[in-house]
Amino acid sequence: MPARVSPRFRSALSRGGRRKTLLAVTVLTAAVMTTGALFPPAASAAKPDTVQSSLNALVADDRIPSASASVTDRKGRIRHYTAGVGDLKTGAKVPKDGQVRAGSNTKAFTAVVALQLVAEKKIALDAPVDTYLPGLLRGEGIDGRHITIRQLLQHTSGLPEYLESPVFADFPAVRYRYFEPRDLIDGALAQKAHFSPGAKWEYSNTNYLVAGLIIQKVTGRPVGEEIKRRIIDRIGLRHTYFPTPGETTIREPHPKGYERETDDGPLIDYTAMDMSMAWSAGALVSTNSDLNRFYTALLGGKLLPPAQLTQMRTTVPAEARGPGVRYGLGLTSTPLSCGGVYWGHGGTALGYRTRGGVTEDGRAADVAVTTTPTDAASQRVEAAVDTALCR
Repeated sequence: MPARVSPRFRSALSRGGRRKTLLAVTVLTAAVMTTGALFPPAASAAKPDTVQSSLNALVADDRIPSASASVTDRKGRIRHYTAGVGDLKTGAKVPKDGQVRAGSNTKAFTAVVALQLVAEKKIALDAPVDTYLPGLLRGEGIDGRHITIRQLLQHTSGLPEYLESPVFADFPAVRYRYFEPRDLIDGALAQKAHFSPGAKWEYSNTNYLVAGLIIQKVTGRPVGEEIKRRIIDRIGLRHTYFPTPGETTIREPHPKGYERETDDGPLIDYTAMDMSMAWSAGALVSTNSDLNRFYTALLGGKLLPPAQLTQMRTTVPAEARGPGVRYGLGLTSTPLSCGGVYWGHGGTALGYRTRGGVTEDGRAADVAVTTTPTDAASQRVEAAVDTALCR
């Protein structure tokens, strides 16, 4: 077991998978292997499928073990894609629409629950954290009496990143460790505030740990149960779940997730781990198609009243996530090369990265890869989403 996990992964997770995107669609050529297609075979025979080609190139050129995607067109037709190998040891195929760790897509679920509670008048967006958790946030330049719920959800609170705590300098040592949310937050409070609340935008997973604690305080129920009751069960996400305490494996068929200690090092299996270290900021397990279903339902007004959906879609610039990207309340808008934007979030967990979202006219796409990509490969993952939504 290596002493450390690649700094590339730590940077990606603590900054929400920062990218330097290519907005122009990159057409990547490779052999065409389409699986689970719901479109007529004649259509794929006419010319190479650009989505499949993109995934094939991620595997062949970027040394990613596997890539998968689920794409929904304007007519609601769904197509699944896979490329690569689901298990490097056995050579098993990539499961069609298999489960992956969804990482920071969890933040969109947490934000939806918080905004449902706003609609129920149990939470006020512009109330300070101390209204619900008095005395929790105190540190150098940190005061919960001056940080609002809105600032938590929009990453404008100035709270430091708990993943920068020394305890996470050695990921293998804490891989199976169970963390209480307050212990994680203490790692952030040991640092200095990054800026005054509301002064700027900066991604920090700590914000969503605090939001999760507020949800628990207001409802009297675990945040995972509230996500299940209010979202997962409500819209029928049959392959999405919030891990229970002590749960380390992935329940359904899934490609294994891998990481390299260095860019040139061997791939190490990190599929099994205790995701309490991410909790309400990043613990969910899902599939490409379930994520598409979630964001489609959200943008379609099936999870929030109009007033709260409008608040969620009220954005500030978030250029650290890419040119033209803006961040709302647990929701991002990303420009498309063919015009317009798509709404989603994306996520990075050890061994997995997901990117995707939905458009105003009903298109949806989600791409998952089974390692933390290099910066160049990250650009091509983003380009694959753009290709899927613009083709």
